[in-house]
Amino acid sequence: MPLSNIWVVVEPTSSGLSSTSLELLTHARTFGASVSAITWGDAAANAAQSGDYGATTLYSVGDLGGALPGVPVASAISALIASSGAPDAVLIPTSYDGRDIAGRLSARLDRPVLTNVTGLYEEGGLVTEHPVFGGSQIVKAQFTGEGPGIYVIRAKSFVSEAAGGSAASVVAAPVGDMGSTDTARIVTSHVEERTGPKLEEAAVVVSGGRGLGEASAYALITETANLLHGAAGASRAIVDAGWVPYSHQVGQTGKTVKPTVYIACGISGATQHMVGMKGSKNIVAINKDADAPIFQIADFGIVGDVHKVLPALIEALKARA
Repeated sequence: MPLSNIWVVVEPTSSGLSSTSLELLTHARTFGASVSAITWGDAAANAAQSGDYGATTLYSVGDLGGALPGVPVASAISALIASSGAPDAVLIPTSYDGRDIAGRLSARLDRPVLTNVTGLYEEGGLVTEHPVFGGSQIVKAQFTGEGPGIYVIRAKSFVSEAAGGSAASVVAAPVGDMGSTDTARIVTSHVEERTGPKLEEAAVVVSGGRGLGEASAYALITETANLLHGAAGASRAIVDAGWVPYSHQVGQTGKTVKPTVYIACGISGATQHMVGMKGSKNIVAINKDADAPIFQIADFGIVGDVHKVLPALIEALKARA
């Protein structure tokens, strides 16, 4: 049967709905089904942006009062399903809150969850694609049985594109009984200081790896990224070594990026890293090892020492500026 109703959990941020949320709304409307968004916080602002990306209805949980979203949002979704019927699918972004919502919703509905989804298409129902073995193989899966499919989808799996629709109709999503599960409260939060675009949204990403030799050499990465109006990234190796914060990590256990230009500096090309950046439009690799795996997926390769190549690049960029 054709899909008739898809719900998308959309996550509010200080600057609007998250980029992954907009990607999911965009992809959901390609199935020709009715698309509804589920969120919390400022209903009016969320309704306007959700409608712009294809949602006709916004189920709003409202102000969480400092609570973590997992418990109240999962409770509200399960209550909506009990009162209004189940959608064909619930799409949820891969994030800390998204995974929490999905797990709690799974327990409430007694339905499994398909996670780490990077592809979703219709073929006698929704079929998912999941990279395994570091992305070297793709596994396909499909839900069976009654009830909605719960899908947790990785960032940058789809593109986002506004549909130009009017604001979604806001419907209150009451939160049911949560017992003692909703006692945790956010006391304070910390937003890491940064300049320039977010790593996952930057058009240019410059990443450094073990080939930099030492933590102080990461300054070459940040300077190059700044000159290119991009973002600085890192391999897991130097994050684990404590050279840079985890927020910089690109890869299977870090962030997935798909910039126009990705410059890998001193990164050998472990499968774990390449999973998070191989969708980039143009990949430039700088490595003194001509046999480094990163060259297998690079569009442009420079066999050379990053300590010589990057200073020359920085000098050239400054001259152009």
